[in-house]
Amino acid sequence: MQIVINSYGSYIRKQSECFVIGVKDKKQEIPARKVQSIMVTTSAMISTDAILLAHEHNVDIIFLNQYGKPFSRVWYSRFGSTTYIRRKQLEFSGNWKGLDLAKGWILQKLDNQTGFLEKLKKTRKNKAEKITSYVASMSRSRDKLASLEGENIDDVRGQVFAFEAICGKIYFEVLNFIMPEQYRFSGRSRNPAKDEFNAFLNYGYGILYSKMERACILSGLDPFIGFLHTDNYGKRSFVFDVIELFRIHVDEIVVRLFSKRMVKQGMCRAIQNGLMLDKEGKELLISEFNKEMESTMRYRGRNIRKANIMEYECHRLANGFIGRDKDVSMGDVRHY
Repeated sequence: MQIVINSYGSYIRKQSECFVIGVKDKKQEIPARKVQSIMVTTSAMISTDAILLAHEHNVDIIFLNQYGKPFSRVWYSRFGSTTYIRRKQLEFSGNWKGLDLAKGWILQKLDNQTGFLEKLKKTRKNKAEKITSYVASMSRSRDKLASLEGENIDDVRGQVFAFEAICGKIYFEVLNFIMPEQYRFSGRSRNPAKDEFNAFLNYGYGILYSKMERACILSGLDPFIGFLHTDNYGKRSFVFDVIELFRIHVDEIVVRLFSKRMVKQGMCRAIQNGLMLDKEGKELLISEFNKEMESTMRYRGRNIRKANIMEYECHRLANGFIGRDKDVSMGDVRHY
């Protein structure tokens, strides 16, 4: 299970082999063996004994900023698995194999997005014709990306980003088109969001980033050695690359919240130059995210919890780097 701390002034301490979570006069004991991660989204106190207990049970402690983006985590002091995996990952980062791999992840993301739009179209008959037109436009750009070739790896990398941006613009135009009138938005906006939809989407992606980084670390992959995104100092480039396969989880959740009018006034609050989720908005999104992660989907012939698929895919990729698995691809996370 995941513990979420989102009440101002909360504390986490240890009692025997349990985490004690409290705020004001309320407290709850949770056995450490049942906890996978602790997510802290507000000002809180945590004892060193609780941190040690988390260490002993391999519990990840993640701290999120006001936009839902992880800014720090308390983690076991060494990577999982062997350094040989990270050496091979570094080799891939500077050659065509790595770029082709990352391009495949982008293509899979676009396939997931167009599949999602086709699903939305089925329940919106009055908007179906226009959605079909949008999907066709996305598919044309997607096909151009699939056939993209070149001699200079940096030039091709730039073109991949360009086609991805074109498709992304169309995709969010469709999502805006199907939104209830009061929640329409003008494209993507980040940190801060300019509207409620992007505020929920940004926070959801932030939660997903923390899950993706954890999967990388557990499988022995280096979150900072990317194939498509640049490896600037302090940037988790590989996480930004591979998360593309899983963004659709958050897209589905956020669209569902707005389509079913579960988002209420007061779940976002104004900040300088934009909006951010308030406590009620965070509670709603985190609750729906956790439900989504507990649901299953078809994955390589089996029904698997969505929460586990990121780790399975990262382990499979790591094994491919070192030759234990001949298939080094990572594009079999099909949602539609």
